[in-house]
Amino acid sequence: MIDIEKNIAAVQARICRALAENSRSDDSVELLAVSKKQPISAILAANTAGLRDFGENYLQEAAVKISELQEKSLNWHFIGMIQSNKARSIADEFDWVHSVDQLKIAQRLSTHRSASRKPLNICLQVNIDDEDSKAGVRPDQLSDLIGQVDKLPQLCLRGLMAIPSRSNSAEQTRQSFSRMSQLFELGKDQLNSPHFDTLSMGMSNDLELAIAEGATLLRIGTDIFGSRPT
Repeated sequence: MIDIEKNIAAVQARICRALAENSRSDDSVELLAVSKKQPISAILAANTAGLRDFGENYLQEAAVKISELQEKSLNWHFIGMIQSNKARSIADEFDWVHSVDQLKIAQRLSTHRSASRKPLNICLQVNIDDEDSKAGVRPDQLSDLIGQVDKLPQLCLRGLMAIPSRSNSAEQTRQSFSRMSQLFELGKDQLNSPHFDTLSMGMSNDLELAIAEGATLLRIGTDIFGSRPT
């Protein structure tokens, strides 16, 4: 049986070691538990162990969890591919969206986010390794998209997200993270906004590399919950 509390403690220990090795403060990285395909009981166990931020890829699955757990004051992050016809529901259900890579998607999220709620936190997904099979804005088009999305009402542009190629070596992955860090700094200079503060990168197998290159939010699934149920 998976001991989620023990797994979280092990992940946090890895994070603390990596932060110390890179002379970063203990509070400079946040942990997002990727809970897609996991049962509500696993999310409750992670919450009991101190986690409040959970990432989901599939709207229909997430909506059930969000409804069941609405009294827990959790922060819900949508990290999957966004279909245009799901933008209304995503804007309504989630606190964060990490996978925006087109202006038209951002516009739809903005339109459907109720004015009575806090702005929806947005990260722009960057296709950092130029993979044909992967979503994300190209690095040379990022500056234009930043400028356009930042102007939309009911959205708060918080930063960038990336998933390096799975075929990368460790050194190639670190280089990808380094390029993301450079793009993140350019974005901060472009906007000059205190809200642009999130660099979402790094997962179970590469979190140390991500921390070394400046990640501020790690998306961890397997090392918390174990292998996803089929």
